[in-house]
Amino acid sequence: MTESAVASINFREAALKLLPEGANFEACLTCGLCSSGCPASGIENMDPRKFIRMALLGMDEELSTTPWIWCCTLCKRCQYVCPMSIDVSQLVYLARGNWPEDRKPSGIVRSCQLTRSSDSTSAMGMPPADFVSVVEEVLAEVRATQPGFSQLRAPIDKRGAHFFVNQNSREPMNEPEEMVPLWKIFDVVGADWTYASKGWAAENFCMFSGNEEAWREVIRKRVEAVNELGCEVWLNTECGHSYYSMWQGIERFGLRANFRLESIVTYYAKWIREGKLPIDSRWNTHGIKFTVQDPCMIVRKAYGDAIAEDMRFVVRTLVGEENFVDMQPNRSANYCCGGGGGFLQAGMTDHRRAYGKRKFDQIAATGAAYVLTPCHNCHSQMHDIGHYYGGHYGVVHLWTLICLSLGILGKNERIYLGPDLRG
Repeated sequence: MTESAVASINFREAALKLLPEGANFEACLTCGLCSSGCPASGIENMDPRKFIRMALLGMDEELSTTPWIWCCTLCKRCQYVCPMSIDVSQLVYLARGNWPEDRKPSGIVRSCQLTRSSDSTSAMGMPPADFVSVVEEVLAEVRATQPGFSQLRAPIDKRGAHFFVNQNSREPMNEPEEMVPLWKIFDVVGADWTYASKGWAAENFCMFSGNEEAWREVIRKRVEAVNELGCEVWLNTECGHSYYSMWQGIERFGLRANFRLESIVTYYAKWIREGKLPIDSRWNTHGIKFTVQDPCMIVRKAYGDAIAEDMRFVVRTLVGEENFVDMQPNRSANYCCGGGGGFLQAGMTDHRRAYGKRKFDQIAATGAAYVLTPCHNCHSQMHDIGHYYGGHYGVVHLWTLICLSLGILGKNERIYLGPDLRG
């Protein structure tokens, strides 16, 4: 079967439309900040500065066909450091959408197809009935086996709940016990929340595939699910791109959302400050060191440094000020780990690991025993590159350490903890 040809895009015209008011490409100093700050530089003999220069030179065929667009994670660090604020990721997104479906990485395409296959909007294809069954089965087991949680709740389709909680499909499909710490946190703070049988999933690889129609369809289903239940807040849990894809999708496609979008990281910080989540670092008796990964999608691309500060407040409270070691650079200037943008699903393992070497070096320089991050793609990528490059760190969800601090973490909820914390 012959692959479809990739049509050329007029990248110069597209690039000119991206310029901020009053800026022009002739003023570009070719300083190279974009390329020096991009972990994808050099892969497939491409980098952000070269991409822009080729666009201005009219090298449309080369840019329309380069596989580098699937190595760029759309993290926007190039724009963050650029004196002209040029957003190369928009050109990359344009190029992705221009590729025929049979030429795009099959893993990303398949994840998008599965997302569209049911009302769950799960990128792993988990239908609503299966999600409900898993939640009910796990909840029943916790109630029966864990003292103090015989009345634990995990509501589904509760109308008028304050929080509509999303969930990354990895948990109900492969790690159902990882949902429980989140339920326990909601129980401790007395949150009014619900899952939904429809639109519960968090991930959205249709956005990463450049398929506008599919992206809109997925976001529409999720918006309708929240509107139908009448919830005030769509609460994004520890998942990175899910927030960005929902927020940008609502704006991009003009959808009517009768609710606001929030991240659970800001609520962790809020509940700690209010005394509802009484965590502290007394459990860390051996002075175990921790660092934090700032997910690009919710820090640099969405909330900015405000959520990065909330995250550090949570972590310092959890592990102790003296046991927290920040990566350099950090917050909005942090390097992408290489797990986002669909890279994990693209099947380009060697390229992805080469991209991730800068992140591995960042983590190694901290000397931390664990990396905390509220993002599944970051979690998977940093675990993989740690194993590949011979690192000696673990990667842990925030919810795990919160429940550990509270003394309510179950024995089967410690999968990502090492022998020093597994107990």
